[in-house]
Amino acid sequence: MSSVRLPGLVDPHVHLREPGGEHKEDFESGTRAALAGGVTMVLAMPNTLPPLVDAASLGLAEAAARKKAVCDYGLHLGGSSANGETAAALADRVTGLKLYLDVTYGPLHIKDLGALREHLARWPKDRPVLCHAEERTMAAVLMIAHLENRRVHICHVSRKAEIELIRDARMRGIDVTCEVTPHHLFLTEDDIPNFPRPGRAEVRPRLASKADQDALWANMEFIDCIASDHAPHTLAEKDGENPPPGFPGLETSLALMLTAVHDGRIDLDAVVARMADNPRRLFNLPEQPDTWIEVDPDATWTARNEDMITRCAWTPFAGAVLRGRVQKVTLRGQRVLEDGQFFVQPGTGRNLAPACRSVIMT
Repeated sequence: MSSVRLPGLVDPHVHLREPGGEHKEDFESGTRAALAGGVTMVLAMPNTLPPLVDAASLGLAEAAARKKAVCDYGLHLGGSSANGETAAALADRVTGLKLYLDVTYGPLHIKDLGALREHLARWPKDRPVLCHAEERTMAAVLMIAHLENRRVHICHVSRKAEIELIRDARMRGIDVTCEVTPHHLFLTEDDIPNFPRPGRAEVRPRLASKADQDALWANMEFIDCIASDHAPHTLAEKDGENPPPGFPGLETSLALMLTAVHDGRIDLDAVVARMADNPRRLFNLPEQPDTWIEVDPDATWTARNEDMITRCAWTPFAGAVLRGRVQKVTLRGQRVLEDGQFFVQPGTGRNLAPACRSVIMT
């Protein structure tokens, strides 16, 4: 059994469902799943119930995370059509502002161009703005961000037209970064018939074509982060009449990317850059002293629903044979996971937002 030491991974895009969706996931179960996948920092999305759009709702999430998280965490605030001034005033308590410009799970869809421009104008320029923006909407975001002279980060890019637009924008000096999910790198619309139930294939952005997927791999140099978009829903919900979109992914992201390393599609240094170094830099995150993961990059294992740590207890990669397994996680000098056994108590995770104030985004 070989072992490679890697830095603790950073996942800048997870849904931990608390407050309001604890039957799917909460801060303890979600951060345990993170550690199982080698992730020692998670940034949680704001489309909860209630959504994190003001001081009161943000306080609910802060209190829950402070009590339950077992890895370090940050909270993203949600932009709405009416909270431009309120959101900007809360910037120091969060790790980013998330704007939903296309339909997704939750109530935060911004349809008004004026509200989008207000957020991009008001939000402090040294703090990240993340956008769920697809195709034409993404083009609008890039234009407004350019007019406001600020960087934007495009979430879960999935289509050829999108990654090529980002590539061309960057080559012309527009300040945009982006992320891609492992499920868009490894699944396409052709895989939908292979899911046990159609609802389990529901995800946003939807699974795209093989040509779209090929374009993501071909433009990997313009992809800054690999982010899971961990979005747990129960199998009862996914198999129901109105299945909510989303895949759990914290526990399989690294193994999928190590599988790609074995297949010669990417090298290990490039994976580490996109799953540790770049997210930390782009989201102003502090270093974690004495923190690392130990991975057997050659281990072969089969993903199984019953082995998942996430509370939703399933994976869209069930049955897939993956390469690379996390053996041990050390967080701030303390062993927190070894050979599948946890050695950590709820509440030991630290809120990253206060430390972000002293980190300059470059």
